[in-house]
Amino acid sequence: MNKSTAKKRDATKSARSNFWELRLYIAGQTPNSIAAIANLKKICEDQLKGKYRIEVIDLLKKPQLAKGDQIVAIPTLVRRLPPPVKKIVGNLSKTERALVGLDIQRGR
Repeated sequence: MNKSTAKKRDATKSARSNFWELRLYIAGQTPNSIAAIANLKKICEDQLKGKYRIEVIDLLKKPQLAKGDQIVAIPTLVRRLPPPVKKIVGNLSKTERALVGLDIQRGR
């Protein structure tokens, strides 16, 4: 492999490791679910602009999807990328706690 190919591979790997794939499990349009969606979007726009994808899964419509990520409470946010997988239960209203839980910001 030449240097150019190695640099491109490393750049792609680095870009992937800086990309955040988030899955938010909710149950219908409850106030808690709506708050979780809004809070997550705000956190992502403030901290991860252009480097994230959010997938919202409504367990009232697709309950079978809860099993894959072992969801036992809702709303639950699952960080699938970057590894390792992390989970946060709640509506993400405590922004600093959510940032620490996702490893976006270190705890104080």
